[in-house]
Amino acid sequence: MTADPLRRALTAPADPPLRSLPDQVVALLETLHAPPRLAAHLRAVHDVAAQLTDAMAESFPQLPFDRDAVLFGAATHDIGKVRHPEELSGPGSAHEPAGYELLLGHGVSEALARFARDHASWQQDGIGVDDLLVSVADKVWKGKRVTDLEGLLVDRLAEATGRERWSVFLDLDDILDHIAADANRRLAFQATHPVRDR
Repeated sequence: MTADPLRRALTAPADPPLRSLPDQVVALLETLHAPPRLAAHLRAVHDVAAQLTDAMAESFPQLPFDRDAVLFGAATHDIGKVRHPEELSGPGSAHEPAGYELLLGHGVSEALARFARDHASWQQDGIGVDDLLVSVADKVWKGKRVTDLEGLLVDRLAEATGRERWSVFLDLDDILDHIAADANRRLAFQATHPVRDR
């Protein structure tokens, strides 16, 4: 049976309203007895990724990306913190390879599991637009703006649209400012859920 604190983190109304996680992710978090705070965090980042991908599709329809992959990546990016719960309240990156292995072990494809491993590694070669969108969502949900990361996304947007970099930057900046405006309320929602369910 799912612990009540985890169930609340997965389903409780939030301010601002947060979308539900994909059913597959909810089932996995329940199976793993995930910390409630992790579930709340994944809900917040998943919702921001949905807002971000909606805005990308509307403002930059030429940008090729896989919305379903981005949403799954955002919904599972920190799942390795099930094995490293100390990283829910402190720094650390051990959850990244752990999350990748955990997802593979539960039948998730490598193409989707990679987000758990790579969401903090946007500087490395081979990082695509989907990866950048997950990484941006993982920052802007709490109002954090990372110039280098956003610059990589601006490069992809300018390439896809044929527009000047500065013009693309202004549009992206507006989108991210709008999303970041609710950061304190998302952080408050996350903080109401305990790191441990007991």
